[in-house]
Amino acid sequence: MNVTTLALIGVVILVAALLSGLVERTRFPQVALFLLLGLVIGPLGLGLVHFDLHSQILQTIATLGLVLVLFTDAVSVNFSEVRRNRTLIRLVLGPGTLLTAAIIALAAWVLLRLSPAFAAILGASLASTDPVMMRGLLRGAPDVPTEARHVLALEGGLNDLVLLPIVLVAMEVITRTATVTDWAPAAIRLFLLGPAAGVVIGFAGVAVLERVRRWMGVRRDYESLYALGLAFTAYGAAEALHGSGFLAAFAAGLTIAASDAELCDCFLDLGQAGAEMFLLFTFVAFGSSLIWTGLAGLGVLSLAFAFVALGARSAVLAVLLPRRLDARSRQLIVWFGPRALSTLLLVLLPVFAGLPSAESLFAPAALVVLLSVVVHGGALMVFEQKHTVPKGAAPPLEASQIGRTPERIALDELKALEARGERVILLDVRKENSWNESDQKARGAIRLPPDNAAQLAAELALPRNDWLVAYCT
Repeated sequence: MNVTTLALIGVVILVAALLSGLVERTRFPQVALFLLLGLVIGPLGLGLVHFDLHSQILQTIATLGLVLVLFTDAVSVNFSEVRRNRTLIRLVLGPGTLLTAAIIALAAWVLLRLSPAFAAILGASLASTDPVMMRGLLRGAPDVPTEARHVLALEGGLNDLVLLPIVLVAMEVITRTATVTDWAPAAIRLFLLGPAAGVVIGFAGVAVLERVRRWMGVRRDYESLYALGLAFTAYGAAEALHGSGFLAAFAAGLTIAASDAELCDCFLDLGQAGAEMFLLFTFVAFGSSLIWTGLAGLGVLSLAFAFVALGARSAVLAVLLPRRLDARSRQLIVWFGPRALSTLLLVLLPVFAGLPSAESLFAPAALVVLLSVVVHGGALMVFEQKHTVPKGAAPPLEASQIGRTPERIALDELKALEARGERVILLDVRKENSWNESDQKARGAIRLPPDNAAQLAAELALPRNDWLVAYCT
């Protein structure tokens, strides 16, 4: 790794930190910001860096990023929410995802003249919704209906479980003959060894953590590092067995999520932050030159394919979703299916594997991603601007005033305030995982995710003269 690349990593971290508040307030797509940063420092700008599809640095960063995305998405799955919304989840992840991938693959075969196997890879890659952009909506919009919030979050976290095997199987089809003798060991390695390694690493990792925690204690910040270690160990163990390291990382995350182990929120914090850093750096690398290849061969057929790829998911879900779903939830689930880095990482797998002509898949995928960043990312900004403070509301409390005095209040004191007729507003500021997994919710409490509680409180125009009582667990 040369000095320029190391400096670039530093710049990405600095820019991400310094502009995080601005991005949060304006809802400007973080993906677009780092693509533009890549354009500035790439060959079309200052010429400081240049990456091509066969760059070893790009391959390393993309692989690490995909491992972390798969692991953190899986370990964040709330199985109680999956059970509560199982009908919708089955529709979205089953026929919704598979039909979307099939329609896009058919369009790639007809319009782009790709072989069936390459068309299947492109279809599966473009059916993958991006968890980073999905979190942008769910984290920044407090009035997203609960049903839509859970379905979109679970789709962003779980649809790669359906799509990644399609990509891997299509790659096997390209590289192998279609005889039972060849396919039997390949299928065992792909669908058994990889996931089995992930399950073993996940189960053993949690068991060891709990035992050591009871025996001598484990620092909370090191539990975050432990999560990263489990992800990479699962990947490495599966690859050593010639299985799929990506499926192993996902299986390890699901195993941990399904366990009854008491894991602190910090277990995921560093993993998610590390994944986002890898992803942002990958966006800069793509933005330097690669992503813009989607515009190079722009024509009628490529544009027609891009519109089919963007609209397929919405068309399928508009037909499949039950009519009992409220209109707002239905509109959000149907409309918001962004494509970004997860698509590019999946479509790069055959390129990194050295499959002949695999590079031809990147340009159409890049075009769809660029259009999605504009359409879905721009719509996020419009969505945010529509939620203005209603007329007649009390003057909003400034974000800087919230949390200025770190006072505590006991339950009996809270009851005494209410008994005196004081207006008390309860604020539920628990972290997302704690809030989702708990069945105990304070009656009448306003949900304010801790990541941007001050900003959301200001937007909700919480009155200045009332008691604001925030609680967490």
